[in-house]
Amino acid sequence: MYSKELTKGTLQPIILKLINSSDKMYGYEITQEVRKMTLGKIDISEGALYPILHKLEAKGILETEKVYIGKRVRKYYMVTKEGKQVVTDTTKELQDFIDTLSIIFNTQTTTS
Repeated sequence: MYSKELTKGTLQPIILKLINSSDKMYGYEITQEVRKMTLGKIDISEGALYPILHKLEAKGILETEKVYIGKRVRKYYMVTKEGKQVVTDTTKELQDFIDTLSIIFNTQTTTS
């Protein structure tokens, strides 16, 4: 599993990309899907997930839908129309960052 320090800056883009790709998701589903897709290398805690979801909702990037399942309420998150552009921009920025890191970490050093 990667350290929290390493993944901290990528959680929001990961969450946005995942919800956008799935139409709508609820919190636990997001954590499980990330864990499954990354073979357990990225683990998003509830303590990290929900503040991000609430912030994105407050900014109008995400909207919610409550679904009643028996006596329980499940809150689904969906990317808004305005949020779709944020997902695109964030994905491009993150990919550019990954490309830039590749330049640094894949540079061959020559010994004299």
